[in-house]
Amino acid sequence: MQRYFIAQEQIVETSIRLVGDDVHHIKNVMRNKPGDRIICCAGQGLDYLAEIESIDGDQIIARIVERTPSRGEPRTKVLIAQSLPKGDKLEWILQKGTELGASAFLPFSSERSIVKIDARKIGKKRERWERIVKEAAEQAHRGKLPTVATPMSWKALLQEIGKRECAWIAYEKGGLPLAEAMASAKDEILLIVGPEGGFTESEIEEAREAGAVPISLGSRILRTETAPLMALSCILFARQDLGGE
Repeated sequence: MQRYFIAQEQIVETSIRLVGDDVHHIKNVMRNKPGDRIICCAGQGLDYLAEIESIDGDQIIARIVERTPSRGEPRTKVLIAQSLPKGDKLEWILQKGTELGASAFLPFSSERSIVKIDARKIGKKRERWERIVKEAAEQAHRGKLPTVATPMSWKALLQEIGKRECAWIAYEKGGLPLAEAMASAKDEILLIVGPEGGFTESEIEEAREAGAVPISLGSRILRTETAPLMALSCILFARQDLGGE
């Protein structure tokens, strides 16, 4: 059954009002009719089974049939801080990271980042990124929408590290093996991954001074788009947080 993320204010008593792209998807892609059922989620821990009552122009009204607890959220919150990669690799990370269970994405620029985003285009970029995350979260039956931060500087990321109780930075030249790092893992983990050229030694030292622990993801050198997904999967598996009965 198709799932749609909505804002809490779209729920009024026993009805849900769907608008925007969701209307197009329901009408023209899924070709739903009044009487068909959908699942809606406002990211507050509840799923709403709803029956479509009316399809009228740019809005759809659905009646809430049942409320059940959302089951698609891991207990462990993994925030992926990803140095901006080339091409559409970030979109891949957003999509697959959302499917796997990431809680948030923090794009940033580092010394070896090749990509530089025009400040005038950031708004449109974020809209696209958020749409990718929303679609992936709906497909994966997530209970909450992961957030996507505005791309930040390396200095701003260091400040983010200082706010976290548990921050790990992937370093291909050495670091605490991930399996050993898991022994001190917390319920929220900031996972930092570098660009195609990796981090400089000075960046690793700055991150360490800010409170991050350098970790190793193994003896093989992973692509920048592979590393966060591999680490995220390992973290959730080790904490028995991949879901399932």
